[in-house]
Amino acid sequence: MSELKARLQSDMKAAMKAGEKERLGVIRLMMAAIKQREVDERIELGDGEIVGVLDRMLKQRRESIAQYDAAGRIDLSAVEKAEIEVIQTYLPQPLSESDIDALINGAISETGASGISGMGKVMAVIKAPMQGRADMTLVSARVKSLLGV
Repeated sequence: MSELKARLQSDMKAAMKAGEKERLGVIRLMMAAIKQREVDERIELGDGEIVGVLDRMLKQRRESIAQYDAAGRIDLSAVEKAEIEVIQTYLPQPLSESDIDALINGAISETGASGISGMGKVMAVIKAPMQGRADMTLVSARVKSLLGV
């Protein structure tokens, strides 16, 4: 069993004992998403794949927050923000702006990309090291601007 999955399970037990209903609910959502992927693909997920699942959950919540804020549903937006806080505790430390720029510039020089046609190559190189450590939507916009698109 992966280290991250074991940590989630022990934290789930601790949240049950402490009566932390909101935290417990989010941990259960994470465990269900991990289990769903394991069942669908008939594999045992490692820490890297689990980070990918959690990163996807973060992205979904960010999109929901944008929609809720646009609709004036601050109450629902607050719930999503609270879930994001719990999920982020299981992800690696976020990258700083300078670290993101360094990774992007390294990938651009490595692939020799220029213009929009090279964007896919650059994103393929930086996706793994940035998984769960940066908002890939913002990274994509940054790559576009650096490639002069």
